[in-house]
Amino acid sequence: MRKRALPSNVRALCPRCDTALYDTPYCSLNGLLALCITALIVFFPANLLPVLEINFLGSVRTTTVYQTAVEVWGQGYWVVGLAVLASAVIAPALLILSILMQVLIIKLNLRSLFWQSVYRRLLKNHGLLSQMTMLEIYVISFLVSAFQLSDFSDVYFGMGTLSFTLLFLAILFLQREYNLEHMWSYVHVEK
Repeated sequence: MRKRALPSNVRALCPRCDTALYDTPYCSLNGLLALCITALIVFFPANLLPVLEINFLGSVRTTTVYQTAVEVWGQGYWVVGLAVLASAVIAPALLILSILMQVLIIKLNLRSLFWQSVYRRLLKNHGLLSQMTMLEIYVISFLVSAFQLSDFSDVYFGMGTLSFTLLFLAILFLQREYNLEHMWSYVHVEK
């Protein structure tokens, strides 16, 4: 089938099986910008505020996502600590900043060779950043640990849990609305 341009909010369907073949992004560049800013705002409390508070026989402990990665690293499980740090802190930050830079390059109409080179590099690395961002695993692990630990201790979710869940949702919608092929169409070709 030949691919044709579609109007906004329209999907191309297979004439045989009625499966969606491709669609245009639902979200405009302004929507992507809003999602990026939201994710960026929520990113800092998600990583700096306590995620869990555990009260075990009068001993109260709180931890953040970053502290968890450092603690796991310190106990000798450096591969696991590095994986937590990379997929829960570094990769989401880079993904948000990458999409934000892409949108700003387009919106500010930056067409110099330098900015177009930066834009292309961001597009080429987008797939890697998307695969490395695994916030859903940590949201599920918060819930599992709360249920497992609740039998012998009091477990409380902190504001970091709310922030981390909001960060997960912001990045989820950001990735859903982001269309790599559509973003490639903005590459400026020098004539």
